[in-house]
Amino acid sequence: MTDMNAIFTPGMLVRHPHRPDWGVGQVQSNIAGKITVNFRDHGKVVLDGARVALLPVFDV
Repeated sequence: MTDMNAIFTPGMLVRHPHRPDWGVGQVQSNIAGKITVNFRDHGKVVLDGARVALLPVFDV
């Protein structure tokens, strides 16, 4: 899972695959597998990239 998450850079839009109710989130940082995302409907969350594979969003 971490290989896919390595592409995420600050500013990219993502969705959490198991939390669609959180809406689209914007990556704030991606450091050593810890990805900080600010989700529209949930707020800021720090995720372990080894445990969840975020989904990139290309259209909003």
